[in-house]
Amino acid sequence: MAENRSTPPVTMATPTSAELLQAQAQLWCHAFGYLKSMALQSAIRLGIPTAIHRRGGAASMAELHDALPVVPPSKRPCLSRLMKLLVAMGVFREDKAGTSVFSLTPVSRLLVEEEEEVIGGGQRTCLSPFAVMATSPFHFAASQRLPEWLEMNDDAAAAAAAETPFMAAHGEGLYGYLGRDSEFGEVFGGAMGADSRFVAGIVVRECGEAVFAGVTSLVDVGGGDGTTAKAIAKAFPHVRCSGRCWSFPKWWRAWWLMARLSFLWVI
Repeated sequence: MAENRSTPPVTMATPTSAELLQAQAQLWCHAFGYLKSMALQSAIRLGIPTAIHRRGGAASMAELHDALPVVPPSKRPCLSRLMKLLVAMGVFREDKAGTSVFSLTPVSRLLVEEEEEVIGGGQRTCLSPFAVMATSPFHFAASQRLPEWLEMNDDAAAAAAAETPFMAAHGEGLYGYLGRDSEFGEVFGGAMGADSRFVAGIVVRECGEAVFAGVTSLVDVGGGDGTTAKAIAKAFPHVRCSGRCWSFPKWWRAWWLMARLSFLWVI
């Protein structure tokens, strides 16, 4: 019979004042971490990455003010602080030689609405729709229910009513909510489409020759709007592609399968 062994106590050294202050700073960073997501969403909605791109990839604050007329003069100091936070996050780069100039990083290039040449072949690489979906109130509300959801009883009624934090926040699961809320459905569909276009382009470029050598035809199961099949057909004209969405009960289920569970049946 196995013995019950308790974990021996660990003696913790008394932290110094410097260590306590560092721990406090780290705690604040975690506690206010949601502001990073909101800063990212603000940059996308204001069109800052695209504005910098149209300026040749770099812009001063004055040039951003001219390019973003939606920001009133009274809030321009806040825009400057927003840019500082985004620089610290690695979304933008700041050149402080003289007047501060902000430029794009690999992260912010993925947020440029008209960027089509990052991975070559004219493949669109903008992931702004995905970032907007991930930082939307729909998911944020679900994340706020996580502590409450973890404390819920395991009885059948409670489990059926809230299998996930998303269900606890919105009254039904992701699939059901997509079918009921047209706004969320549009946001989710745009996000899945952007993600699929991005991934399909990289797969074709990096894995195409090895994966599709000798293939004459294929079926993309759960192909949504045919993004993946179109990318393959364009890169390999000899492959006969067919994107199928077989009798899924809702259009959003096809989007979900296309972006996350899509696989190819090679004939």
